[in-house]
Amino acid sequence: MDIRSPKGETHGVLLLNSNGMDVVYTGDRIAYKVIGGMLDLYFFAGPTPEMVIEQYTDLIGRPAPMPYWSFGFHQCRYGYEDVYDLENVVAGYAKAKIPLEVMWTDIDYMDGYKDFTLDPINFPVDKMKTFVDRLHKNGQKYVVIVDPGISVNETYPTYVRGMKAEIFIKRDGVPYLGKVWPGLTYFPDFLNPSSESFWSNEIRIFHDLLPVDGLWIDMNELSNFISSPANPSSTIDDPPYKINNSGYQRPINEKTVAATSLHFGNVTEYNIHNLYGFLESRATNAALANVTGKRPFVLSRSTFVGSGKYTAHWTGDNAATWSDLAYTIPSILNFGLFGIPMVGADICGFSGNTTEELCRRWIQLGAFYPFARDHSSIGTSRQELYIWKSVAATARKVLGLRYRLLPYFYTLMYEAHSKGIPIARPIFFSFPDDTKTYEISSQFLLGKGVMVSPVLVSGAVSVDAYFPAGNWFDLFDYSHSLSLEKGDYVKLDAPPDHINVHVREGNILGMQGEAMTTQEARNTPFELLVVMSSHGNSSGEIFMDNGEDVEIAGKGGRWSIVRFTSGFVRNKLILESEVINEEFAVSQNWIIGKVTFLGLTRDFNRIKGCGLNTRAGMDNRMAIKVEENHNGFVTLEVSKLSMLIGKEFKMEIVPDKQIRAVYNGVTQL
Repeated sequence: MDIRSPKGETHGVLLLNSNGMDVVYTGDRIAYKVIGGMLDLYFFAGPTPEMVIEQYTDLIGRPAPMPYWSFGFHQCRYGYEDVYDLENVVAGYAKAKIPLEVMWTDIDYMDGYKDFTLDPINFPVDKMKTFVDRLHKNGQKYVVIVDPGISVNETYPTYVRGMKAEIFIKRDGVPYLGKVWPGLTYFPDFLNPSSESFWSNEIRIFHDLLPVDGLWIDMNELSNFISSPANPSSTIDDPPYKINNSGYQRPINEKTVAATSLHFGNVTEYNIHNLYGFLESRATNAALANVTGKRPFVLSRSTFVGSGKYTAHWTGDNAATWSDLAYTIPSILNFGLFGIPMVGADICGFSGNTTEELCRRWIQLGAFYPFARDHSSIGTSRQELYIWKSVAATARKVLGLRYRLLPYFYTLMYEAHSKGIPIARPIFFSFPDDTKTYEISSQFLLGKGVMVSPVLVSGAVSVDAYFPAGNWFDLFDYSHSLSLEKGDYVKLDAPPDHINVHVREGNILGMQGEAMTTQEARNTPFELLVVMSSHGNSSGEIFMDNGEDVEIAGKGGRWSIVRFTSGFVRNKLILESEVINEEFAVSQNWIIGKVTFLGLTRDFNRIKGCGLNTRAGMDNRMAIKVEENHNGFVTLEVSKLSMLIGKEFKMEIVPDKQIRAVYNGVTQL
């Protein structure tokens, strides 16, 4: 993507090619050095960042819809010893009153590291079924890892069925022999049409054994513990041009499947190596949908152009360092632009021992990743969020806000699925005409108007954060705000237990209550946070469905969209809604319990009247609270409401005196 000053005109370029390549950027040009395949170049005219991404994802495929529960908090570790260890972790989160949505297990659960098996000693079937059943009764979920390498073992049913189906990658006429965690392995060829039914059947058999809720597919670059010698009769195992593989011109056969290996149709590994993760994601997504009848959740390490149509992604094995903490932001933003919006990084760091301070700052940031998971490596110190009191306290605070924002996250997911637009966005995405935003990679936006400004260095108790022009309100304390006539850096206090998260004027956020699970949170009343604009109307929307149907916003009608608009008409403050497909929201009896207006002037210190028009007529039973903030704004809270979110309404609030002409350029509703 190329964005240019001074007007922020934007265009995009895609070279769709799955061969190895070097991409060299020299400031004013890009050079592609490709060692094979076709040169399919696509140009996206924009002219805004949003339009470029819409055009790009229209070509490659819109991102997959994600289940509602996937926006909760996830806990994982490579090195959980047994099922009792898992139970203790879940209990630890509950005791600390820290939300935990999904428990994960790495390869530890397997019998000899073989896919679709359970260790009979440490993770026996009966104990695991009891554990997963208990999670489900608590409204929690369970996800396990699956690697592509299938153990070469005549007593292993998955291997036997794979050999019978003839679905493995071949070299020299026989299945290619690699080596990963279980020892000698063959790798499924997901280009083979028969592989999808094989893979789906293995997932079905395992799901019948243990009803997992999602799958984590790892090692799918493909990763291999051995390097195969080059075929002397071919140049493609060791091509004459050495791409900068892994940053040091690593041979392309090193620690992966040999380039001369063949996929279905005699397609060489050389030509489709980079497609393996994409193809496995597609097969796994289809299998889960078929087996569970619910919206799939797949997390893949390896991705390609279009992978977002099938999978979420995490940024791989990071380290428990401050530099890696900082690098998670540009990594996540890039993947959103690539068309994979459900993305996160291992919170508190995967390799190496984290520290209390680093883990505390990391959960402050990670709570606002689209995909939020704590994950660590075997042999490192434990880093569950309840280990340290200060981290636990911070986790309750930031995850509390995340869970309140779940309707907003989920609506952003729907927008990503329908338009391709990322959940987490670079600041320039919403402010392309502000050239100072172009190189900022230490902050990001959720949607168009929620700014996250984390601490990324040890010992810091303040952060220099950039804010484009406008009024910005602290989401942890509505009485604190910033007002800027033009974009500038602001020094913000950031004590050890705090991250700065602000919402910009012109936005209406749908929120719900804090809870330990997303299921509990969905049963709390909605709150609308209306941030008044100084230059026009404010707007926002909420997308609602059951969170698990395979098809999202389909013809069956099991969904609703509610759009909100707020502004000033003559001497009244107006908030009104428009409902699309109201039947679903009404059937759930979801209600709006409170509306909070931010950014009002002191004209609203006294309220003459407040009325609520619904289809059932006028309703004046409500409580009104006005608070004047230190910065001259007024916060107006309308509570004790009980109006169905699925029914259109119009709220009118009249101040005790004439509104001054401070809301410049306000448009009529």
